[in-house]
Amino acid sequence: MAHSEYPPMKPSYQSADSNIKLGWGSRPALMLIDVCRAYWSEESPLNLLGNPEAAASPDSMRRLLSAARASNTPVLWAQVRYNKGTMLDGGMQYKKSSGCSIWQEGDTRGMDAWLPGLEAAAEDSVVFKKNPSAFFATTLSSELQLLNVDTLVLCGVSTSGCVRATAVDAVCHGFRPMVVGSASGDRSPAIQNATLRDLDANYADVVSEEEAISKMLAGWS
Repeated sequence: MAHSEYPPMKPSYQSADSNIKLGWGSRPALMLIDVCRAYWSEESPLNLLGNPEAAASPDSMRRLLSAARASNTPVLWAQVRYNKGTMLDGGMQYKKSSGCSIWQEGDTRGMDAWLPGLEAAAEDSVVFKKNPSAFFATTLSSELQLLNVDTLVLCGVSTSGCVRATAVDAVCHGFRPMVVGSASGDRSPAIQNATLRDLDANYADVVSEEEAISKMLAGWS
């Protein structure tokens, strides 16, 4: 979903600042956030299949990934991983959302498995995190700096949680976050639309799949 596709909003929200765009840099990377079976399985406490847009979002992610591979755009993945048997390293996040236990090392439900066509390749970077933002207490910022990346194309789940948190931290670290609405999913269209609108107004550019693919295929300059 791009900015032009949002439902109408109240005039009080239509400030001049909400129309300002960060714009693309010249060295994008693609980051896929928390893409795993947990969000697209009826047996999972994090299941998003009740929202048709979220159910279809992996197809958009696959097209973005294909474009990144074709253009040699750096690809990074953010994945949750807890290694304490008591979930002690889940911290307050686990106290708030016990469903996080699906990412506990040794969990036998298999909800952390990759989706078909959305698997990390040997040349990709996988960032393991314990909190919503892929930047918090991880090496992500350093890795992006070493790669000389200036723009981060973001997709994954959930839009209001880890995608949002990563987008906000991206702009705080000096990167240009480009959130692809069709390649991000949440539990309901209302939550999805509200989050995308707020991100686009304050922290990121919300862009279409077509725009993101075009920019990645153009290559670095």
